[in-house]
Amino acid sequence: MNENLLKGYSNNNQIWDEMFDSADIRPAYENFVSAIEDLSTEQMNHKDDLAKKLFMSQGITFTVYSSGEGIEKIFPFDIIPRIIKADEWNQIESGIKQRLKALNIFLKDIYHQQFIIKDGIIPGKLIYSCPNFLREMVNVDVPFDIYTHIAGIDLIRDDKGEFYVLEDNLRTPSGVSYMLENRGMTYRIFPDLLPRNNVRRVKDYPDLLLKNLMMLANSKSSFPTVVLLSPGIYNSAYFEHTSLARLMGIELVEGSDLVVDNHIVYMKTTKGLKQVDVIYRRVDDEFLDPLVFRSDSILGVSGIYSAYRKGNIAIVNAMGNGVADDKAVYAYVPDMIKYYLNEDPILKNVPTYQLAVPENRKMVFEKMNEMVIKRTNESGGYGMLIGNAATEEQMDAFKIAIEADPRNFIAQPIISLSSAPCYINGRLQPRRVDLRPFALYGPNGIDIVPGGLTRVALREGSLVVNSSQGGGSKDTWVLG
Repeated sequence: MNENLLKGYSNNNQIWDEMFDSADIRPAYENFVSAIEDLSTEQMNHKDDLAKKLFMSQGITFTVYSSGEGIEKIFPFDIIPRIIKADEWNQIESGIKQRLKALNIFLKDIYHQQFIIKDGIIPGKLIYSCPNFLREMVNVDVPFDIYTHIAGIDLIRDDKGEFYVLEDNLRTPSGVSYMLENRGMTYRIFPDLLPRNNVRRVKDYPDLLLKNLMMLANSKSSFPTVVLLSPGIYNSAYFEHTSLARLMGIELVEGSDLVVDNHIVYMKTTKGLKQVDVIYRRVDDEFLDPLVFRSDSILGVSGIYSAYRKGNIAIVNAMGNGVADDKAVYAYVPDMIKYYLNEDPILKNVPTYQLAVPENRKMVFEKMNEMVIKRTNESGGYGMLIGNAATEEQMDAFKIAIEADPRNFIAQPIISLSSAPCYINGRLQPRRVDLRPFALYGPNGIDIVPGGLTRVALREGSLVVNSSQGGGSKDTWVLG
């Protein structure tokens, strides 16, 4: 037995560990641990090296722009899976479905009758001050009333093992290709362990997505034309765009490949123009149509908005979704669930303080070292202050920025993310994790692939899991 593998694993009793319950291995992990504990350090290192080489040779990368230079990096992968029991997954799945139903009704309501504002559940000022509320979408009907076709809901676990929703990603959520690649990698390095552990499949995601996209088509054709619209090779998620288009067997296009004529969208091909029925777009709202949004955009297609309004093209996700994943609006999602569905939320929100409220601001400024402060419309771990790791100067700078524009900030208590074992430098070490399951909302309902992207804060002691900030990922097993 490889004594070194589990020896010296320092799980902290103040932090929920996914694999260890104090000194005992949790039942979900028992089979996996018994399979790897006889492997020598050399064998484990070989598997770790093999994963790195395969990721590099397959071009599984992402691009970091934060340092001012677009550096393409291999996506860090940890070979130890994160394992979730069936009953835990059932709670996650039902909680996400409930949440997405409410958010989808909210988007329809906010762009049509606005009952939720009239009934005083959510302040109109909060909605109208949201930079992602698109007045151009008011009274625009979307196919099947579905706005949130593809969602990535970020979950964390607290020190008691309870799941919380950290944020809702309803615009152009990324990361699903890494979920698929991570599973493929696990098959390579632990080929017999997935069937032996009765792990549920994730590889149906591209088929489910394509089926949903095709069902949105308005055309009479039994083979509608679906394309994936990418901003191009300089986008940090370009690897994902190419792999999803390949797995679905659809064309990957950029704005210059499409043209609108008489409110109909066409793709340029070697045989001439071909009508497009559905666009899965990975281009942000403001760049989609230079005639309506940013006139300097070269990523979008002139006239695509009018084609959409006339119902001649389906666009996934709908434009204007950003109002529902604004971090200030997030605080009201439990109220939306109660208001629209008359149900109690299955998954809790992290307590959230809007800093536009003077009492909240006063309280947060007094307890800044216990808070995470976030800008309401930033992502990727940017625009954030973690109080217990911040200097006095950083806190003072944030206070000045908050006073200048309080609507743009929220505060949340620092939640101690759960940890999971990672294979680092030849031994198992705990690192903090979150989970992004991917939900597909189609005309036939909501499908959630059993798993998702477990992101890992690879720096010791860090709570930031974003790949742009030094995070990595691991395969996520949901047991049958």
